[in-house]
Amino acid sequence: MIYTVTFNPAIDYVVRTPALVPGQTNRSSGEEMYFGGKGINVSAVLAELGLRSKALGFTAGFTGEAIEKGVAAMGIDADFVRLPDGNSRINVKIKANDETEINGCGPAIDEKSLEKLFDKLNGLADGDILVLAGSIPGSLPPDIYERILERLSGRNITAVVDAAGKLLLNVLRFRPFLIKPNEQELGELFDKSSFENDDEIAAYAERLREMGARNVLVSRAGKGSLLVAENGGRFSQSVCKGTVRNSVGAGDSMVAGFLAGMLESGDPAYALKLGTAAGGATAFSDGLAKRELIGELMKTL
Repeated sequence: MIYTVTFNPAIDYVVRTPALVPGQTNRSSGEEMYFGGKGINVSAVLAELGLRSKALGFTAGFTGEAIEKGVAAMGIDADFVRLPDGNSRINVKIKANDETEINGCGPAIDEKSLEKLFDKLNGLADGDILVLAGSIPGSLPPDIYERILERLSGRNITAVVDAAGKLLLNVLRFRPFLIKPNEQELGELFDKSSFENDDEIAAYAERLREMGARNVLVSRAGKGSLLVAENGGRFSQSVCKGTVRNSVGAGDSMVAGFLAGMLESGDPAYALKLGTAAGGATAFSDGLAKRELIGELMKTL
């Protein structure tokens, strides 16, 4: 079974307007709501690719109830911990001449609720896969990813970690199966403002492998992606061609596609293509990637 963890699920409230003028009343031309968070996004795209998963995390208040119903309507099996206080966050995404986001902070997670999550994670068995994705709320200890992987160490659990900074570096000793920094995050890990070429990016990705990661996938926005794989191979993939409509969830979709590709074939080159197609399908859609578009984009790569 695949498990995903979303510490801070959200309702993404997308507002479309011809132009955003600060200091004035702006009228929308349309609105949409999406239910997600990085781990939930991974679960949703895995479902499109025919893989079952269980989404774990925390919800609170009336917005949390809406998230639970929305996730269930997406066909995702979820087992959230209900927090006693607060409300799950709402992220406002304004699509105008520029894209502007206002992300909520979300509810505080108390120690008792955190222990309930740990109890659920204790149920993972040999051969299961755990996806830890995204930043963590300020109410949680900064070593929470380490604490989770420490509890699961000694079991045959495959870990996927999509995080940045120390949150990522500190889990490398647990040998995660996959990490996915973007190019900027890779530079921040090694105090580099830019890279001269692909070889330099691959060299720093290889350093992360030497530090413990088994596969390092570096997403590079419009420049494609680069993978330094566990088998010693290095693979590059250009982006899909299309009109970008949405930047939310594209990276999560790439993680889901890569994981699905590896489970299907064990071939990192194929997995990179499927990850690229899934990420592109989300970028070219108003919501998350759908199976049909992923398949169409795979044919173009």
